Amino acid sequence: MKQHVVLKVNGEDYEIDIEPNKLLLHALREEVGLTGTKEGCSIGVCGACSVIVDGRLVSSCLTLAIACQGKEITTIEGLAKDGKLHPVQQAFLEYGGFQCGICTPGQIIAAKALLDQNPNPSEEEVKEWMSGNLCRCTGYYKILESVMAVVHNKISADFQLQREHKTAKIQSLNVYKPH
Repeated sequence: MKQHVVLKVNGEDYEIDIEPNKLLLHALREEVGLTGTKEGCSIGVCGACSVIVDGRLVSSCLTLAIACQGKEITTIEGLAKDGKLHPVQQAFLEYGGFQCGICTPGQIIAAKALLDQNPNPSEEEVKEWMSGNLCRCTGYYKILESVMAVVHNKISADFQLQREHKTAKIQSLNVYKPH
């Protein structure tokens, strides 16, 4: 029998009717329509489904949605504000902290959760914290480099502006002129 619940996701209330055994991952994707959180292993070991619930990093594939009523849920969609990327998102773009993208939302959410709790972690602390997020594409160096860039404030003040400038510069070279 479905139950009426209100989930507070990224600062907004969502009233949904769900079965009591519906996992938070599926409620977010199917009922709320936020598909950034990914399903990886479905047993809570890969980190692809990571979200933040009341300041704690959780595996949404193991968490009942109904248990999150009255709690603040943060997903990857809730990080950017007013069109400006969160510093962790920006660092992942600048430092190439992703490949195929399946694990990226979980990696970014995990990094945010760490930095919320410990704004100045050592590389070893970052490695330990991020060890719960698996990536099949990379050797993890770019992920670590991205997180440490945030720690050491080595991200561009305005990455989008910098990217637009580089794009315009490349286009001005007219390298690919048709003959």
